[in-house]
Amino acid sequence: MSRLLATATALFCSAVSFWANAEAVPGGVYLFEMPGGFDAALFQDRPVMVRRGQAWVGLHIDTEPGEHELQIKGPAGTQSHRFQVTAKQYPEEHLTIANERLVNPPESDLVRIREETARQLAQYRRFTARPLDLAPFELPVTGRVSSVFGQRRVLNGQPRNPHSGLDLAADIGTPIRAPAPGAVVLTGELFFNGKTVFLDHGQGLITMYCHMNAIAVAEGDEIERGQVIGEVGATGRVTGAHLHWSVSLNGNRVDPVRVMAILNDP
Repeated sequence: MSRLLATATALFCSAVSFWANAEAVPGGVYLFEMPGGFDAALFQDRPVMVRRGQAWVGLHIDTEPGEHELQIKGPAGTQSHRFQVTAKQYPEEHLTIANERLVNPPESDLVRIREETARQLAQYRRFTARPLDLAPFELPVTGRVSSVFGQRRVLNGQPRNPHSGLDLAADIGTPIRAPAPGAVVLTGELFFNGKTVFLDHGQGLITMYCHMNAIAVAEGDEIERGQVIGEVGATGRVTGAHLHWSVSLNGNRVDPVRVMAILNDP
């Protein structure tokens, strides 16, 4: 029996390792089975989430293909683990924005934009020790996917940053629900994002919701899974009513579909 168990365990670990490596792409999530004696990990000098013995490494969409290093730490000491990131080609999307100010902001708007960008980056880089309660990790809105993560955006004929989230088209006023428990760490109306909410789910997993019509929570609130945090809207830089949903791990926005697939896998 012990031999069979050992064989099954080895096959399972091999399958997990293959699956993880297959998804080590820019904008993806690399999973690493932590060996005994290690319970923390760092990637590019930032702590990463460790859940059920796995390190979850969020990879920025501009991550260079090739070899990268994960540091693991614990009572057993410190070790380096190297893994390969493979290239991924994302599609291109051309959009027309009626308000030219939201494509090429005048100098008078740039101070506000820089300040808002810094505030958002600070939230994406949060790492708190709150208990993890992440499964199931549910879609915040029932709606049509109108734009996927990673699309290379061209606005009014001008190249812009890749799409950093998942767009869900729905009618204005459609409730937006938290995919998992979390704390509200930022709310407000931002230049590009319109009405926006950030949730901290623990250990560097941050979600962001923008273009909202109304916000139903306040900074400091503790949110339950499925709780309404606001309504779908068309505020900020949009071409129609939808929710833009971003998911971030260790400061890097990653594909929300990939995160849902891992967390909801039985």
